Amino acid sequence: MKLGLFLAITLPIAFYAQDRSGVATKNEYPNAYSNGSAKVSSFTNSSRLFKDWSISVGGGAAVFQNADLSSFYDGKVNLGWNGYVSIDKQISHTFGISVLYQMGMLNQKGLLPGAGGVAAGVATAWTKYQQVSILGDINFSNLLRRVDNHSPYRWALHGYGGVGLQGYNTLLLDNDMSRYSTVPKRIPIEIDQKLGFDTFFYQIGMGVKYNASKLIDIEARAMYIITGDDSFDGGGNGKNAIPRYNAITTGNSDNFVTVNLGLSIKLGKHDTHLSWYDPLQDIHNRINVLQNSPDEFIVCEKGDKDNDGVCDDWDRQLDTPAGARVDGAGVALDMDLDGVIDLYDKCVTVAGPVENNGCPMSSPSNK
Repeated sequence: MKLGLFLAITLPIAFYAQDRSGVATKNEYPNAYSNGSAKVSSFTNSSRLFKDWSISVGGGAAVFQNADLSSFYDGKVNLGWNGYVSIDKQISHTFGISVLYQMGMLNQKGLLPGAGGVAAGVATAWTKYQQVSILGDINFSNLLRRVDNHSPYRWALHGYGGVGLQGYNTLLLDNDMSRYSTVPKRIPIEIDQKLGFDTFFYQIGMGVKYNASKLIDIEARAMYIITGDDSFDGGGNGKNAIPRYNAITTGNSDNFVTVNLGLSIKLGKHDTHLSWYDPLQDIHNRINVLQNSPDEFIVCEKGDKDNDGVCDDWDRQLDTPAGARVDGAGVALDMDLDGVIDLYDKCVTVAGPVENNGCPMSSPSNK
């Protein structure tokens, strides 16, 4: 009996505790994230306001910055090259993400210390590499842009960071390891590292983009690439390799720098790309338009001096006594039309002279 009574009370509460204002599934509107009167709809491709996909290509120079064999030797720079292509997705106006493929070739030189250097002379090496990575993109200009900055928004500062996999092939030649014409013949130092999950690298960088048109962005980008591999510069496999090129410096990671110029082709039908859209600036512009728009219709421009609720612009009785009820024209009501307004009329529904406070003479108002 007690159980049945408990269920009879609690089950209706459980069923009707939630407000089901027309919601059958989480994809219907209104839902828990909107009120019943909001004009909302699900976010689909057709409801997008901006472009948010692009394809980027570019290329430029590459040099070793930190390695046993360096691109900077004897006052000269041994430039390499690199190129990239990426598919870019803009997540918000301040953040995007890219799938990036890059390849290139580095040229470097080095000299072993002591007698080894005398025998081998200056070694020359090259590294050919391929990399696949995920790259995050922070739009600092959108992140830090002031709402009172009214300058044309065509330049943007970007920061990048990501991780990926790499494969590379290296070859090192010197006067000692490359003696094909002597006995015994020696084999040059060569490494062929296949791309795999054990070849992680990291990269960070900065870039400047210019909004050339609604279709094209131009970008200058500098990236610092941390290979995490001491053999990437062609010095051999490990610190104990013979000859000991990998022991020229104490570091265990051969890092290099790329400087590129590239293009981003913005995909989509809209005029504006999301990376060039600043919500705060848009809000500021809308407020500015409202503040500077002409007044099309001003209500109660002259005020309501007698506080009867009818603006003086169309009030036919500007000195209505305080507390008197008025009609739409601001005139105090006199229901019995005896010339005494209802505020002072002691007999509101029966006509009477003013001398008797609006009551008939046969019915004195003081009785």
